[in-house]
Order: sequence, then structure tokens, then C-alpha cells
Amino acid sequence: MNHNTPLPQATPRPLRHLPDAHRRVLTVAQLRAHGVSTAELTEQCRPGGSWQQLLPGVVLLHPGPPTTDERLHAVLMYAARESGAAAPGVPVQPGAGDAHRPPAYPEAMITGLAALTLHGFAATPPLLSLEKIDVLVPRLRRLRSTGCARIVRTTVLPDPEEVTGVPVAPVPRALADAVAGLSDAGVVRRLLTEAVRAGHCEAASVVRELNEARLLSRPHVVDAVDLLVAEGRSIAEDRLYTMVREHGLPDPVWNVDLRLPGGPHLGGVDAYWPEQAVAIELDSRAPRQDDDALWSEYARKRETLERLGITVVHVTPRKLRDALEQQAAVVRTALMASADRDPAAYVVVLPR
Repeated sequence: MNHNTPLPQATPRPLRHLPDAHRRVLTVAQLRAHGVSTAELTEQCRPGGSWQQLLPGVVLLHPGPPTTDERLHAVLMYAARESGAAAPGVPVQPGAGDAHRPPAYPEAMITGLAALTLHGFAATPPLLSLEKIDVLVPRLRRLRSTGCARIVRTTVLPDPEEVTGVPVAPVPRALADAVAGLSDAGVVRRLLTEAVRAGHCEAASVVRELNEARLLSRPHVVDAVDLLVAEGRSIAEDRLYTMVREHGLPDPVWNVDLRLPGGPHLGGVDAYWPEQAVAIELDSRAPRQDDDALWSEYARKRETLERLGITVVHVTPRKLRDALEQQAAVVRTALMASADRDPAAYVVVLPR
């Protein structure tokens, strides 16, 4: 059977060249393109028939309940924008290398709780237990939520991540879409904590998405975010300790305040090497409405320290997660370069 062969009228079957996960869910446009007439489609989808209309324009080619994969692809087929002659989910002119290629779903991706489950979250329900599957589409798409498909709109569509052949929203965006529909503070707290603790993303990226979704005005979300930021900072501090220990850096003094003798308070730093006058500033700020003020305060502190001859190495939780060795090299270089600099001003180091 090739791409242009119609399905036999007596025993209609899905196209054999499609991957197994997509053989039994097709759009009406796909069926018609392969020879299934309107009359045949109506006959097959009648009550008690061999097929069923799972969503508008999407047909399940068997009478039983859909599997998890079938629901996911049906939702994507319903939401995806068709482009050119090819319908969503069907590669154009498949060749020998296309048998296992995931289908393309332009301008549609799974988000919310379903996306988090696909990303491997333990705190989310199994896909089969979800009554609705959230699908993210551009704001101007003319679609409505129906059946198992719940439409979520966005002004800017993120780049999807492919999970088991399905386009899925990145974890921070999926979290924001999930939290938007949750009122249970405990569930929200567990989801946000798992996102950071399990290494799916950094706290700052989650808070940024929650802020853009205007969810930080909800008390139960704010409380969860405060715990999330503390969790993210704790994990980042552990990585900072690991960096010093495993990459052979000299021991600094940890979490100290710097002050001029008899003068003003200069600010706190996360690690400080007094002999080399090198400080580490861990930037775990969570983007919120007052982010500009926080950044200005941080910038002023850094400028003040550097005027006094203190080198400030700026690190973020993401840098510590993704490039620990590189960050260790940056710190080592700053420590070695201290010998070539003019002596720094004397400062008092106090426990923070």
C-alpha cells in the first residue's frame, strides 16, 4: 500500500506506513485524502460502528476506549494548524526513512499536567486518569475546548521539547499552565518543589513563567513560590560547596557580611577568600514585579566592592547545574589573578 492507495471500502484500515502509535488516529482530511468518502466515514462512525469521532475532525479507528498515546495524538491533531497539502501527523511523501519519524504538529504542543507527567514528574496523575489534556496554541487560533482537549492560548509559543514522539511545552511553561488550574496549595507546592529538586529546571525560570501568567497574586501560589526559592537556593549552595571541594579550590569563608572598619555595611557574599579579595555572589533572585529594584541593589553592591579592589564572581543556580567545572575555572582564574592586582582595601568579615 502506498501513500495514494485508498483504504478498502469493506474493511477500512489505517495507513501502514505510519508509526504504530499513530495508526489508529487520523483526521477526516487524512481519511479523505486516502479514499474514504463522506458516506463511508459516516457509516463507520455510526453508533456501534467500527470507528468513532474522538474530537471534531479526528477519528479513532476502533470502537474501544482510546489509549494514552491515541488521546495525546488526537488532541494534537485537533489543535494543530494544517499547512499545505499535508494534514497534521502525516509526513509529506514518506520515504524509506520516514517510518519512525514523529508526526509534525504545527503550532500545538501538550502542556499542563499532561506535559509534566510526560516530563517524568512523580507528583502528577497518570495520563489515563486525566479527564482533560491541555494543548498550547497561539492566541489567535480559532479553536475551542471540547471533549478531552482543553485549549490554552499564548502570545508567544515556546519551542517544544519532544518526549516519546510528542511535542511538549518546556517544564516552566507547563508548570504555569498547570498551576493556573489548581487551587490546592499542597499540590501546587509539591509540583514546584519537584521541578527544582528533581533537576527539571531552576526556580527563577518557574517564577518568571508564573509572573508572566499573572499567577503571583494568588496567595497559595505566592506561599509555594517562597518555598520554591528557598529550595532552589539551598540546592545551588550545595552545588557551590561541591564545586569548591571537588575542584580543588582553597576553602573560603562562607556566607559572610563585609564591612569597612568603622564604616558602612558593604553587603553579604556567599563565599569570600580574604587573602585574594575574591567573593562569590550567588544570584538566586526570583523574577517578580520588583526585579528591577533588586537588580539595582545587587549592581550597586558589586560596583562598591570592585571599587575597593574586591573581585566579585557572579554565579547563578543554572550555571552551577550545567557548567560546574567551567565555573570552578572562573573562580580559580580570579584567585590566581589576585597576585597581579593592587592590594584591596581592608574590610571586616563578619558571620552572616
